[in-house]
Amino acid sequence: MRNTMEFLLQLLGTKSVTGNTEIAAGIVKARMESLGLHVKSTRKGSVVATMKGSTDDSVVISAHIDTLGAVVSRITSNGTLKYHCVGGFTAGSIEGEYCEVETFKGSYISGTILFSKTSVHAHGREKSSAKRSHDEMYIRLDDTADSADAVKELGISVGNFIHFEPRAQHMANGYVKSRHLDDKAGVAVLVDVAKNLVKRNIKPVRTVHFLFTVHEEVGHGAAGWLPDNVSDFLAVDMGVCGANQTSDERKVTVCAADSSGPYNYELTRHLVRLSQANNIPFVVDTFPFYGSDAGAAMRMGLDARHALVGPGVDTSHAIERTHEEGIKATIDLVTLFAME
Repeated sequence: MRNTMEFLLQLLGTKSVTGNTEIAAGIVKARMESLGLHVKSTRKGSVVATMKGSTDDSVVISAHIDTLGAVVSRITSNGTLKYHCVGGFTAGSIEGEYCEVETFKGSYISGTILFSKTSVHAHGREKSSAKRSHDEMYIRLDDTADSADAVKELGISVGNFIHFEPRAQHMANGYVKSRHLDDKAGVAVLVDVAKNLVKRNIKPVRTVHFLFTVHEEVGHGAAGWLPDNVSDFLAVDMGVCGANQTSDERKVTVCAADSSGPYNYELTRHLVRLSQANNIPFVVDTFPFYGSDAGAAMRMGLDARHALVGPGVDTSHAIERTHEEGIKATIDLVTLFAME
């Protein structure tokens, strides 16, 4: 797991807001090419690595490289920035977070995301305790910029991407906490699965297409490029941990249903039995406020079975946390699935 976690930390430290994923996608592409796989990029920017099977049948196993973030929507007269969300997250989940604004020229300017009435001393306890909303949030730049013109002189423009500081940490007890484990943990899983198959010199029965998408957080990641003769589409994404969930950071989650409805029952049941037969620690869960690349492929019209698995992730779309045992369990299950 050491190499897997090192690669995961590299990914977590690489900026990849939806719509601005070229560098992270390049890292993934290079890693898959180093395994000797046929790798290409789609016009949308997704990465596809193919492992040829012994039959004409094929399977897609996906994870998404893109993450949450924001785009500058307005430069105010006092030199602060307003933002447009990229992906679904609450205002409270990013309050106080450090960020970087990427200019069109490629420079980065640091800042902090703040509530408009943060200071108790300036606004009083009642106003500073008000409910957070994106309309009441702003970005304070770490530079001398007290007017819109001064901000523009820094090279900042409406439309610039805003990257949240991930603050990734891998602890000695196996936990890893960071923003964007959704779904860079899944990306690390796919890379490790491919490495396992190559290292064991295994030729799968079905051709395996490892698909790394770059627009999942805005709903259309897997919509677009899909190969012929696909019998199964397996999305590898996070399992949602919470008070009303069964997902566990130390286990792989097999998702039976999400906001789009149930996943293919036959394939879901098969993944459960595969976990049981191989003593892989797992749970089954449902996610009512969740969508995946498998759902996007179905909406596109893909005629295939679809399913979703992934390591349990706590406090999703905020400062997330998982455990290397959950990542390993996901690797083990997906490797067995790919070998079938």
